Amino acid sequence: MMGPSHALSGAAVWLAGSWALDQFSDYHQTPLALAVGTAVCAGGALFPDLDLSGKVTRNQGGATVARTFGVFSLFIAEVMEKISLGVYYATKLSKDPRRNNGHRTLTHTLPFTVLVGWGTTALCAHFGKWAVVSILFFMIGLALRGLFDEWAERAGWVIVTLASAAAAWFTFANLPGDRGYPLIGLAVGVGCFVHILGDMITRAGVPILWPIPIKRRMWTMVGLPNGIALRTGSKAEVIVLRAALTVLAVLAAVGLVAPSVLQRFNIEV
Repeated sequence: MMGPSHALSGAAVWLAGSWALDQFSDYHQTPLALAVGTAVCAGGALFPDLDLSGKVTRNQGGATVARTFGVFSLFIAEVMEKISLGVYYATKLSKDPRRNNGHRTLTHTLPFTVLVGWGTTALCAHFGKWAVVSILFFMIGLALRGLFDEWAERAGWVIVTLASAAAAWFTFANLPGDRGYPLIGLAVGVGCFVHILGDMITRAGVPILWPIPIKRRMWTMVGLPNGIALRTGSKAEVIVLRAALTVLAVLAAVGLVAPSVLQRFNIEV
């Protein structure tokens, strides 16, 4: 799947999940907490593609998300890809093919998803303000790059970086710490998991069963059969899938916001 589809899926899943918790578990979130969770989950849904790097010195290539912060994020993607490729070769078995890059390996696994979610919460709890602001800055930047891809492309990475920094600082200054820190880690983890599910419906698939060895393969790619799999960049993805995700996100958002709006104006339904 393409970057905007991943980001939109993260936002839609977080909003839908928040609506379900509100309806069936009486778990209410402030508008700011809801917005933060949605943005961080959208950013988290792009994070696994930081294993696809480009040309750092030229600020070119790589996944869309790798260009979010210009050469800085491209450098992170370069490091992530090399680490992923190293883990692949360190754990591959005889039937695993040779690879030239680490895309769709380590960062597209369940252990990585759990580690990122837990690690985010641990960093926020241990280092406090600066860890929270840094993580929010990074994830909000990814969300802006994914959800508003055309605007971000025109504006350039400097504007995206400044907007991310301002949003991160405002969010930290107003987000309650008692529930805010675990919320951030959960949103990142859910976003990464949604990304994996999104790539599973494409032809290439993902190694979601890693590190379970199957028929002398450690990196078995799991995905839909070619006949029904989603083709990246096709009309089915860009028009049908994104439309469905948008409708889901809007309906969930309306379901979350409408009751408080009606109550504010003393309107009974």
